Amino acid sequence: MTPMPFKLFRSKTTPAPVAHSTDGRLIYAIGDVHGHLALLDALLDTIAADAAGRTASGPPVLVLVGDYIDRGPQSREVIDRLMALEARAAERGEFEPRFLLGNHEQTMLAFLDGPEGGPAWADFGGGATLASYGVPPPPGRGDAAAWADVQARFKAAVPPGHVAFLRRLELSARYGDYLFVHAGVRPGVPLDRQDPEDLVWIRGDFLNTAHRLGVVVVHGHTPAEAPFLGADRINIDTGAYATGVLTAVRLDGGPPVVLQSQKSDQR
Repeated sequence: MTPMPFKLFRSKTTPAPVAHSTDGRLIYAIGDVHGHLALLDALLDTIAADAAGRTASGPPVLVLVGDYIDRGPQSREVIDRLMALEARAAERGEFEPRFLLGNHEQTMLAFLDGPEGGPAWADFGGGATLASYGVPPPPGRGDAAAWADVQARFKAAVPPGHVAFLRRLELSARYGDYLFVHAGVRPGVPLDRQDPEDLVWIRGDFLNTAHRLGVVVVHGHTPAEAPFLGADRINIDTGAYATGVLTAVRLDGGPPVVLQSQKSDQR
């Protein structure tokens, strides 16, 4: 699917939050990070403080809904941080991490597999990711030979552990009445028949039509001026790249609660 240029969407009016079941779990979901490590670290600190002293069935769940890379300056460092979170969870069992696939990670993986999509990825924010690994894109849009050279150098620069992490990202996670995906779902299509491309890329049909699938879909992908807490979907992408605001939502069986970090929080 062709990448879309960045656009900040005007937020719809948010109805009053409604409580839904999490099967007793305490869940935090974080929106699109886009290479902003300081915002991610500040929000993780906020989440840790918020979770302290709360009781739930099992350790807190931490869901990241994808788009960790591109546009911001620290894509490589963000992947390092997520891998460290994964290792810490495996070692200590303090929380349960779930890392979802975003369309930007899908596009990076496609470029690692072949250089053809290089120019479009660069326009899509991939130039910042290349630079974070020490591989600048070619001047201008480059030609096929230039992009083949960039792709070869990028493959050599990306640690194998990063590639393995990206290739094991999940398409979705489900807890109680909440379904977590990157982009959304196709309205009217049973959850077990959803097209993976829709889960990673869909916008208009999902945003403009009630999906009527019996879950609340928690998603990112569509950057908006403010989070949207609707009856059947929650959008937590507040365009960190453009706004300097990274958003999370706490779900614990009561009404959803929004947590945020801002550029002024950066240390």
